[in-house]
Amino acid sequence: MDIRQITPQYHVTPQIEVEDIPAIKAAGFATVICNRPDVEVPPSHQADAIGAAVTEAGMGFEVLELTHQTMTPQNVALQMELANGADGKVLAYCASGTRCTVVWALGQVGKLSTDEILATAAQGGYDLGGLRPTLEALAAQAG
Repeated sequence: MDIRQITPQYHVTPQIEVEDIPAIKAAGFATVICNRPDVEVPPSHQADAIGAAVTEAGMGFEVLELTHQTMTPQNVALQMELANGADGKVLAYCASGTRCTVVWALGQVGKLSTDEILATAAQGGYDLGGLRPTLEALAAQAG
């Protein structure tokens, strides 16, 4: 497991396994968000299996499957609602953590500058430089 901090509350990681749940709980996470579509993983790693283990451990579990096609403004807003509405630290996961970071970055438009968004993602180990034109265009629209 490779948990990376994006903000003090929001963390991301590549795909987790049921065996990772005790360590996630011990690290103080209150909520786990699955951003990985079930079609990408075997049944042992699908949302139902992970969610059952997370819930049994006493944490909240949310599912918001994200792909390039479903990275819509509505889903960006929903991810931010799930993260900001959590009662404590949040761990979002996908295949590599990149989608979870991209959706966070898109959710920061209008709150942080593009440079701040990209620097924060980079501190977490994610180079989102290719997202700069999109972030700047969204910021201009929101402006």
